Amino acid sequence: MTLDLSWPLLWNGLFWPLIRLTFFISVGLFVGNLIESLQWTRHAARLADPLARRARLKDISAASFSMAFFSGITANTMLSEAHEKGTISDRELVLSNLFNSLPTYFLHLPTIFFIAAPFIGSTAAVYVGLTALAALLRTAAIVLAGRFLLPPVPEGCLPCRLEEAEGTLDKASALRKTWRRFKKRLPKVLYLTTPIYTLFFVLKQAGLFNWLEGLMSGQVAVFSFLPPEALSIVAFSMAAEFTAGLAVASALIDEAGLTATQVVLALMLGNVLSSPVRAFRHQFPYYAGIFKPRMAVKLIACNQLLRATSIALVGAVYALLA
Repeated sequence: MTLDLSWPLLWNGLFWPLIRLTFFISVGLFVGNLIESLQWTRHAARLADPLARRARLKDISAASFSMAFFSGITANTMLSEAHEKGTISDRELVLSNLFNSLPTYFLHLPTIFFIAAPFIGSTAAVYVGLTALAALLRTAAIVLAGRFLLPPVPEGCLPCRLEEAEGTLDKASALRKTWRRFKKRLPKVLYLTTPIYTLFFVLKQAGLFNWLEGLMSGQVAVFSFLPPEALSIVAFSMAAEFTAGLAVASALIDEAGLTATQVVLALMLGNVLSSPVRAFRHQFPYYAGIFKPRMAVKLIACNQLLRATSIALVGAVYALLA
């Protein structure tokens, strides 16, 4: 197989995305270090502290949860820094990362809704509502798991940490500390991110991911609870992208008379089946730049397993009640 390595493809498919990815990782790394140097994490943690405390997560995890509403990269950087310093254990890192799935979802919710609404109208509200419910269930599951898997957080821990923060560094000292840590950490990030992203670009050009998605989309016939027309929504969602599935759904609502329930279930099934390959392809390069590669794989796998389980559960209940 001959790979297309023309300059336009290399620039648009590799160099520019890698430059953009490096920029956002760098910004996230710098902001995360600055927030910690200024000890603002203690104040950000107040927003999510009641929920995090129920999950027995430390204040850094609560702060990361709050930050994830604005920047997933910065939130993950905060967790990575805490893990490397031994502030949180492997188990708490995994649970904290999963805990952030709710704000991460709500960060993208407006985009999802306003893309879906023009295609499927009011059905978009049902689909988005069900996926939001799945995100809430994931958070509830993490809170419950934390109570069984993590040791209790000492009472008054967060207020004590906030009082200790009164002796925080001045802004100039915090900037110097942040810059030192940034210069030390960034080369390690680039050392991992650049070759991994390049490898994934080559694999994509070689057709590996298209083959995997085609292989999975070829198995949709086993889901006999949906009519054949609805299965085409699943197939297009997997073989192309979410927007392609929406376009097919829009056409089939008018031409094949699919019900809103059938469209929603097809979109949710396509979501579950297509996400693992796409998540690994898009998330692993930047996750491996923030966390150690082995931990990055573990975090992505745990996220996808929990995500698929929650969406499948919500979808099954919706199918029974609809």
